[in-house]
Amino acid sequence: MAEIKKQSPLQQKQAPAVKKVITPMPSLFSKVNYKWMAIGGFIIILGMVLMSGGKNQDPNTFDPNVVYSFTRVTIAPFLIVGGLLMELYAILLKPGQKADA
Repeated sequence: MAEIKKQSPLQQKQAPAVKKVITPMPSLFSKVNYKWMAIGGFIIILGMVLMSGGKNQDPNTFDPNVVYSFTRVTIAPFLIVGGLLMELYAILLKPGQKADA
């Protein structure tokens, strides 16, 4: 019978060590993206503030002019939707692309 020779760990050929170079991932968003995100967030907050309120002076009476005012029913929702669209623009804006305002 043929004998199987066992090699010691020192005798085994070892593959040369491959150094892995870890390069940092580029940032997904640039300074311009964050600027547009902050502007969009401010517009959303402004719309929410304009939509809130509507407190009557006397809690026992209902004044539809205060509750259904033009600012609360029309302007505030447009500001919120506009702010959300600006957030979408800020997310989709490529980092290397110049923003034309």
